[in-house]
Amino acid sequence: MKNVHKRYGDAEVLKGITIDLEQGKFYTLLGPSGCGKTTILRIIAGFSDATEGDVYFNGDRINDLPANKRKVNTVFQDYALFPHMNVHDNVAYGLNLQKTAKNEIDDRVQQALTSVRLADYGNREISELSGGQKQRVAIARAIVMQPKMLLLDEPLSALDAKLRRDMQYELRDLQERLGITFLFVTHDQEEALAMSDEIFVMNVGQVLQSGSPVDIYDEPINHFVADFIGESNILTGKMIRDYEVEFVGKRFECADGGMAPNEPVEVVLRPEDLDITTVDDGKLTVTIDSQLFRGDYYEIIAYDGDHNEWLIHSTNPATDGETVGLTFEPYDIHVMRLHESEAEFDARIETYTEETPEDEGAASHE
Repeated sequence: MKNVHKRYGDAEVLKGITIDLEQGKFYTLLGPSGCGKTTILRIIAGFSDATEGDVYFNGDRINDLPANKRKVNTVFQDYALFPHMNVHDNVAYGLNLQKTAKNEIDDRVQQALTSVRLADYGNREISELSGGQKQRVAIARAIVMQPKMLLLDEPLSALDAKLRRDMQYELRDLQERLGITFLFVTHDQEEALAMSDEIFVMNVGQVLQSGSPVDIYDEPINHFVADFIGESNILTGKMIRDYEVEFVGKRFECADGGMAPNEPVEVVLRPEDLDITTVDDGKLTVTIDSQLFRGDYYEIIAYDGDHNEWLIHSTNPATDGETVGLTFEPYDIHVMRLHESEAEFDARIETYTEETPEDEGAASHE
């Protein structure tokens, strides 16, 4: 997609979307409801037209290509299965519309059902299936058409937590086995991090940041991305110089650079990167306010002397009301410029890592 805009009257739903997708990868559009994720799928599928901009497939402009001529297929949030047809006939529906030969239909339907581990379910009625099985039938109906790309519009949202997690493994495994490009829409950041080769983080019709799950999580470019991707402690600060930042009234060594001296910034510390220690050994002093047991960790809320709230994840419980120290490593601190675009972020990272000599520690910081 190149500079794609979509407007409905005066409302601009997409604001200059440019994304490139490679064959055989798992991509995710991640963002809150109403940010334009499904609109992107509809434009790629041919169900909706771009107001401005172009869509290319294998180098060919497809803006005017009808939906049924495009080598993409869609799995919808509600699955859109036909309740009066059994599993086989649901999967075969598109092939029948194309007037494919019956023996070829049967072979391809069986292959598709086998791919989603429903080989023996062809004669089952849709009403007899569980939520996860219905979801796999919907996927089989899509892949039986042999698309080059599969669009998935929040297909796991109706499942319970355990089944949803199981289906994340199933979808990822299926994508790798088939080698089809998947473009997956979700507002669940854990789902996106677990399944994707690359994530596009969206808000109000724009892609704010793209990259691997690790890049997005460890190097968010702004407050929205840091807050939306996982849980964060986000504080105002000042970049003293490369690799030194000030926040909560203290200066700390960090791993970021390329900013102006004394530039106002925001600082991100993930709760799992904070360790509770003694007051004497801590870099910060906080008082434990409350905690919740989350199964594999304790979620702890604490406050420092300036009333900043700190979220801490620990495998050990704390004592409410106790004053403790917090410690963390320089590479746990992520510094964000205010109002920096992804292009500006990439250029800055490239510039300061190239310009800083290795004997000043740039290699280790990078």
